[in-house]
Amino acid sequence: MKEPGMLAVLGAGHVGPVIARLALKAGYRVDIATSGDPEDIALITELVIPGAQPRWAADAVADADIVVLAIPLHRFLELDPMLLNGKLVVDAMNYWPASDGELKAFDDGGSSEVVARRLPGSTLVKALNHIGYQVLEDRARPAGAPDRSAAGVAGDDPAAVAATAGLVDRIGYDPVRLESLRAGRVLQPGGPVFGVVLTQPEFEQAVRHDDRSLT
Repeated sequence: MKEPGMLAVLGAGHVGPVIARLALKAGYRVDIATSGDPEDIALITELVIPGAQPRWAADAVADADIVVLAIPLHRFLELDPMLLNGKLVVDAMNYWPASDGELKAFDDGGSSEVVARRLPGSTLVKALNHIGYQVLEDRARPAGAPDRSAAGVAGDDPAAVAATAGLVDRIGYDPVRLESLRAGRVLQPGGPVFGVVLTQPEFEQAVRHDDRSLT
């Protein structure tokens, strides 16, 4: 497996710091950024994500091998797509009308498919969105552990899916590769594996006959 590289996490709310800590533990170099000045998150980064570097988003993305989007989905609509051109982007976001409000752009179909259309210069993979941030860190296990859980990885580009599966594996989960970005609808709210933590056989059984997993 390729050695860990540089990860840029966009978002310093609930999900981003958890993914950043897991990635640091797995050997990645991690930058974290928000839409504002990195000085604004310097203290919280030092306290909550020791080892990560707060940076301007453009600088973090420019140096990254993988960019993780961990921002509220309504904030994504304000993001300049050019920022992520040429990058492998992991969509760890979810559409939550209760908190995001009704976003008409995301009313029909899979949210990651909409994200991909808005990022035509990027390669998008859906992952790390369906396990709650409250348990994502606690349930991580080394490879081969009998109680290791699974995490879904969905995308249309095989190389990008493989790279993201490598990230998922390194941070402590058995990656389950789905056939397409559309198949990743099983990972979003309302899907059969959303909000639950399952072993790989349980995960595969849960998605096998779900219509949303069909291409």
